[in-house]
Amino acid sequence: MSNNNPLQPIPCEILNVKKESTHEWTFRVASDADVDHGQFMQLSIPKVGEVPISVSGQGDGWLDFTIRSVGKVTNVIFEKEAGDTLFLRGPYGHGWPVDEFKGKHLVVITGGTGLAPVRSMVNLCADNPKTVKDLTLISGFKNEDGIVFQNELDKWKEHDHFSTTYALDNDEKEGWSTGLVTTFVKDIPFDTFGDDYAVVVVGPPIMMKFTGLELLKNGVPEEKIWMSFERKMSCAIGKCGHCRIDETYVCLDGPVFPYTKARYLVD
Repeated sequence: MSNNNPLQPIPCEILNVKKESTHEWTFRVASDADVDHGQFMQLSIPKVGEVPISVSGQGDGWLDFTIRSVGKVTNVIFEKEAGDTLFLRGPYGHGWPVDEFKGKHLVVITGGTGLAPVRSMVNLCADNPKTVKDLTLISGFKNEDGIVFQNELDKWKEHDHFSTTYALDNDEKEGWSTGLVTTFVKDIPFDTFGDDYAVVVVGPPIMMKFTGLELLKNGVPEEKIWMSFERKMSCAIGKCGHCRIDETYVCLDGPVFPYTKARYLVD
């Protein structure tokens, strides 16, 4: 998928549609775009509109987009089936600094569909165990209806190099914890990591805000924390100003930010 015009969407075939939860579906789309883990694309329907969606998975000739039905464009996308067409442009933005994470202890904390922007990176670590020393994953969901990527959550739980905590905010589920993700930050063995670790946080703004504060309270330096702010974007190329926060354009400078900058962007 090569295109010299950064604003020109390319028609791509939907290969598969998987219902992840009540409101989130994953669309696998034919594309040979070269995407870094954590980058996003613009998905569009002619005469309806477009939305920025992070790439939740990638492979030879395909990309996954995990989408929540929350508005006009996404509702129309949800009417699409395998064989139909979606229009894509991108990828855009800065992804996760995977090279910087290599060989370290990696901690990933997600809330709800915040798991989507890190899914491909977590799978990279699962499929290539030498990528990181080990991976601590804390994933929280509002309730059982909101759980996404159940098959992979099960697979990661059994992985030799992974330590997983899965939680529902208030509900109970066998094998799961109950409580907000911030509750479990104190259980992360940062004292055994030495100086050799990094922390990734993705979720709703309020979740990222309080998770960041909890990490600081537990002695994690700002420069070891990374966050993604994909929700604020619109045009993806810094022209519309929709995602501008002070002098920062999330679509150009992010969506992934070090916490040294991200802490000033949290609502």
